[in-house]
Amino acid sequence: MARFLVILPFVVVAVDVFAIVDVILTDARRVRALNKFAWVVIIVLLPIVGAVLWFLLGKERKDSGGERRTVAPDDDPNFLKNIRRDEEQDERIRRLEQELAELDDDPPKE
Repeated sequence: MARFLVILPFVVVAVDVFAIVDVILTDARRVRALNKFAWVVIIVLLPIVGAVLWFLLGKERKDSGGERRTVAPDDDPNFLKNIRRDEEQDERIRRLEQELAELDDDPPKE
């Protein structure tokens, strides 16, 4: 039991420091309910409870239905759709140019 009482303050400080750093590094658009400064104050004044409240209520989860950020263009379905559309348009233009070239090759009518 005595070991637990010695280790407990270190655990509390570590959790609070982790929560404060997480508040600071979190994008302001993902912070819910209060502003970032208020969350830091709550975490400092209510050591474990404030950190738990931050992780449960204060931070919007990535998969909560918000707009997802694509990592690379080839992961974006709209980008891929536009590439396919551009390729189809290029092919259509090539065919039309070929047809026009064939029409220009005909001898002039007199």
